[in-house]
Amino acid sequence: MVQGKLPHASVTIMSERLDLPGAQVTWMPGWLPPAQADALLAALKTQLNWEVHRIRMFGREVDSPRLSCWIGDPQARYRYSGTLFDPHPWPGVLLPVRDQLRQATATTFNSVLANCYRDGHDAMGWHSDDEKELGPQPLIASLSLGGERRFALRHRQDPALRRTWVLGHGDLLLMGGDTQRNYRHALPRTARPVAERINLTFRRILV
Repeated sequence: MVQGKLPHASVTIMSERLDLPGAQVTWMPGWLPPAQADALLAALKTQLNWEVHRIRMFGREVDSPRLSCWIGDPQARYRYSGTLFDPHPWPGVLLPVRDQLRQATATTFNSVLANCYRDGHDAMGWHSDDEKELGPQPLIASLSLGGERRFALRHRQDPALRRTWVLGHGDLLLMGGDTQRNYRHALPRTARPVAERINLTFRRILV
């Protein structure tokens, strides 16, 4: 597998394939073994420099409804929602995971955005990971840890083209090809009790 390229445009849920026109998405439930996922979740809670990022929404700056930490190689600076983020150094606990992803995708990721959703009030609105630093066909590798949360994908021009599924502890979601160009995704709020969740979206910043 090469940078930005994935197999046939589909989402695989167990044995079911859900075709998404103009997208290349693969879901791998339980990609990270439970013991490794448990240890990684516990370590990230205490080892990362969690902070509330300021983002621009509707023309004004607001606190994002989650905790975040931008991590990467020294040159992997990332501009998101009008703010330029300098990366924190890679913590040792993430290096084996980055190596596993490189073996699985043939892509060397030089950065990762960690988001901590403390409860159902923390969320991520509709957006695409289409910043110019990621290139025209970025491969985004999203690893979920902790509580299950609903994840939604919706076509930019045809909102009827959408898929929603639940991402669980150790699940890996790969989004490549034209997915970011054609689709937006979100992690909606929920009123039901949910456990804390940490999401790691590995990226390759073009420098």
